[in-house]
Amino acid sequence: QVQLVESGGGLVQAGGSLRLSCAASGRTFNNYTMGWFRQAPGQEREFVAATSWSGVTKYYADSVKGRFTISRDNAKNTVYLQMNSLKAGDTAVYYCAVRERSYYSIEPSEYDYWGQGTQVTVSS
Repeated sequence: QVQLVESGGGLVQAGGSLRLSCAASGRTFNNYTMGWFRQAPGQEREFVAATSWSGVTKYYADSVKGRFTISRDNAKNTVYLQMNSLKAGDTAVYYCAVRERSYYSIEPSEYDYWGQGTQVTVSS
């Protein structure tokens, strides 16, 4: 049984930073893509960032490029999302996800496993 557990969310002022973590367990995630998505109230879940297994190739939504950094520690089966210069528009529940493919996708339906989500609230 695959489990993804996010942590690190919270309340932060605009311009501040947070680091989200997602610990994966239950299987060895070789050659899998790991990603972050977010969902604000009344909106669809949207892609934020993804990283290849090696961590060499990373992808970002235009809205977070230059502010967010995705990274992973395969020895710990953990993926991180460093979020800097946060804006009120970044407020959402953030989810990590695993895609059993070596290439990424921005479509939530193409990810196979999901965490329970962690709330990020940015006050203006």
